[in-house]
Amino acid sequence: MRLKCLATVVAIAFMAMACQQEKPIEVPKYSIEQFYKNLQISGGQFSTDESKLLVTSNESGIYNLYEITIADGTRKPLTQSTQESYFGIAYVPNTNKVLYSADKGGNEINHIYLLNEDGTSVDLTPDAKEKANFGGWNIDKTAFYYLSNKRDNRFFDLYKMDVGTWKSKLIFKNETGFDIAGLSWDESVIALGKSVTTSENKLYLQNIKTKETIEISNPEKPAQYSASGFSRDGKYLYYTTNADKDFQYLMKYNLADKKSELVFETSWDVMYSYLSENEKFQVIGVNEDAKNTLHITDLTTNTKVEFPAIPDGDVLAVNISPSEKQMRLTIGSSKAPANIYVYNFETKELKQLTNTLNPEIDPNFLVSAEVVRYKSFDSLDIPAILYKPLNATKNYKAPGLVWVHGGPGGQSRVGYFALIQYLVNNGYAVLAVNNRGSSGYGKEFYKMDDQNHGEKDLMDCVYGKKYLQGLEYIDAEKIGIIGGSYGGYMTMAAMAFQPQEFKVGVNIFGVTNWLRTLKSIPPFWESFRKALYAEMGDPNTADSVRLYNISPLFHAKNIVNPVMVLQGANDPRVLQVESDEIVEAVRQNNVPVEYIVFPDEGHGFVKKENEIKGYGAIVTFLDKYLKGNVAEK
Repeated sequence: MRLKCLATVVAIAFMAMACQQEKPIEVPKYSIEQFYKNLQISGGQFSTDESKLLVTSNESGIYNLYEITIADGTRKPLTQSTQESYFGIAYVPNTNKVLYSADKGGNEINHIYLLNEDGTSVDLTPDAKEKANFGGWNIDKTAFYYLSNKRDNRFFDLYKMDVGTWKSKLIFKNETGFDIAGLSWDESVIALGKSVTTSENKLYLQNIKTKETIEISNPEKPAQYSASGFSRDGKYLYYTTNADKDFQYLMKYNLADKKSELVFETSWDVMYSYLSENEKFQVIGVNEDAKNTLHITDLTTNTKVEFPAIPDGDVLAVNISPSEKQMRLTIGSSKAPANIYVYNFETKELKQLTNTLNPEIDPNFLVSAEVVRYKSFDSLDIPAILYKPLNATKNYKAPGLVWVHGGPGGQSRVGYFALIQYLVNNGYAVLAVNNRGSSGYGKEFYKMDDQNHGEKDLMDCVYGKKYLQGLEYIDAEKIGIIGGSYGGYMTMAAMAFQPQEFKVGVNIFGVTNWLRTLKSIPPFWESFRKALYAEMGDPNTADSVRLYNISPLFHAKNIVNPVMVLQGANDPRVLQVESDEIVEAVRQNNVPVEYIVFPDEGHGFVKKENEIKGYGAIVTFLDKYLKGNVAEK
């Protein structure tokens, strides 16, 4: 009996050893070209007869306009641009003409264009330095509103352009740097915002004729306020705020009695709210732990609208048709780019119109995003999104990357990003940190990095590395850091101020000299300048000392590990000189630096050939200097 028990114990021991030594699952390795054969499709405005949708897609290699027939999902190109990306706005009511937006090489000076039915285009906002943003249709759809800074490049005025004549007139002259936040349907009252800091602003209503102005925000309770549209009868203004609360909630202001009442509140931020054409439906979007939750109410019955759930689906945007019979949904997941669906309120049918994932890629070999939390240096809980390679095990450890989002004040969210999936497919675990100062986790968390950038938020990234090191399937000695824009700054800050923590850094158009960047922000950011200075520091004051101290460029001598930098030459936010100078400074240390500049991109890369070149080079760099041990000192 004892021998039998002993044999059993030995067998179990051998089985355990075999399991420990078991090889990881085989995962096919997809090329960067395969990942960028995926389609990016956005938008989805209904045609007048509601039989088609206007969308924007990069299937041609850059973004162009397409038309999807709802009945069968067929997609027809409307433009064939090969140089500049075009982004659809809407069909012109009662026609097959289309409005779209485009800039020049990513310079963000976007104009509004009219695409005629014969394929010709007309620039409706032709001033060379004019930046124009579409603001919606008037109540009878005979004209549209738009914001333009052609009068004063610092401030946006409100204009109205008639359909047919395409002539515009000034509705509101903005001489004091307001943010125009909404217009009543009868054009009598305008909603105006005024930034104080990045976490506080004011909200006003102004009578356009009399100039009488009423403050909606509470001057005694600093908070964020965001207008969410007027009711069609002009009686109410909807807005979100976090006054007296940590998270945003939805309010309704009565213009007659000047009182506000609560409409909707939950334990996360209400991101937006809007009413359908005839106010049958109210749509409320909530940012719930880095994923969208949608609340749709039928106001005629005061009941919640239920529609089929999409597994691993995140409803990124919706648009209810003018007849209120259909709803377009843009639904993403962590394993595939966003797809377009249409839901029929009458038949309850949910129809998928697009399939954006390259059929050469098996989604079973991509990874789902997992929301995690870890403790930072001061025991603060830091939320993050974890992507684990499918073939990473205790015995086959993966190198890791700490991913830092843009901003300051952005958020890494559950969803698909081809570059992250490409990195994970190549064996890199990715932890997308939402360091203190990130949005989506309450106003107190959001304010925690004010005038503390490159310090506590950087330590959150360092402790993200320590979190990775505590996972049994991570190679604790092979962890790098990567990020774009503000995340690029955090990457360079890590390499300069914590030079021994990360084996490599990948900086995608990141700030390296805060003194220059804050002095050279685009003129059309003027209304936001003081708020940005309140968060980051004013480079024209004693704050300049601290800004100097947190700028990686001035401490580049500390950088000892390999760095890669990607930059768009037309970037108006982070000028190319930022990257030029940090690259040169690091090279003076005899440290390996890879540098790629795209002459036809701005703050973000939109051309597939550039994404393939740049993002493919990232993995080559990481394979050499992180996975390949070259970076070890």
